[in-house]
Amino acid sequence: MKRPRRGPFQWGDRVQLTDEKGRHHTVSLVEGGELHSHRGVLSHETLIGLTDGSVVANSHGTEYLAFRPLLSDFAMSMPRGAAIVYPKDAAHIVTFGDIFPGAVVVEAGVGSGALSLALLQAVGATGSVTSFERRQEFAEIAAANIEAYFGDKPTNHRIIVGDLVESLPSAFTAGEVDRVVLDMLAPWECVDAVGEILAPGGVMVCYVATVTQMSRTVEAIRHHGGFTRTESTETLVRGWHVEGLAVRPDHRMVAHTGFLITSRRLSPGVVPPKAQRRTKPEFDDSDIDTWTPGAVGDREQSEKRLRRAVRDAEALAENARRLGE
Repeated sequence: MKRPRRGPFQWGDRVQLTDEKGRHHTVSLVEGGELHSHRGVLSHETLIGLTDGSVVANSHGTEYLAFRPLLSDFAMSMPRGAAIVYPKDAAHIVTFGDIFPGAVVVEAGVGSGALSLALLQAVGATGSVTSFERRQEFAEIAAANIEAYFGDKPTNHRIIVGDLVESLPSAFTAGEVDRVVLDMLAPWECVDAVGEILAPGGVMVCYVATVTQMSRTVEAIRHHGGFTRTESTETLVRGWHVEGLAVRPDHRMVAHTGFLITSRRLSPGVVPPKAQRRTKPEFDDSDIDTWTPGAVGDREQSEKRLRRAVRDAEALAENARRLGE
């Protein structure tokens, strides 16, 4: 059974506690449980029956503001095997990728599951998300994180371990998929396969880290000929400090994390009107070397770090299962 998103706190709920210095502590409420810090002890029982936005004090009088964590809170703190898609980019993908309730969505790769969570919330119970991931360790971490967030394994989500290009034809028929999100090193290698299963009018979103990846992907989409309205964007988020007359930008901001490329599938056999603009000359074989995985910086995670992330994610999911029983 999925956990409630509102109402009084119950045993098994995840609660984010914030002290007066803005430090966060996230706990799963268990009978007899306590939050220990150098500033005192807070019993989990103190929170039972309270609602979001309540304030509780520990044994030394330190006060905490209690809320159920938002998706962005969970995504930024969950165990990671691979770098996550930041909330700002996930929001951009859901909006400009037009991820709607009931949509059939494909994503690759799954990484640590942060984007999968956003996609599953957007498609709702009537939609589905299928995640492709080459690495078994990443698939295990993502599956555990997703289960921990929702409180159980979503019945409308599946993870297929394998290469997208090889696995996609057996997983979906032509025109069966509404939206495709590619978060991988070389999305240009998958454009043909995506074009086969994406429904006319469907949207493909590619998330890449570097300018060379963006250029290579856009050129591959144009070369395919079955897509239109291809756009490339970057989302930057800058917070502001606002206190009385002290109004200024924050000293820190979430700047470049990646580029987003969106494109829409044409109806089969349709040729779009020729764009009236100048284009650069076609790239040749010598340019391809610039866009190889090694050239764009494919960073390998250490086996030790991956094993630890798997253990942490599975422990989180096991705790969610135990509390839900």
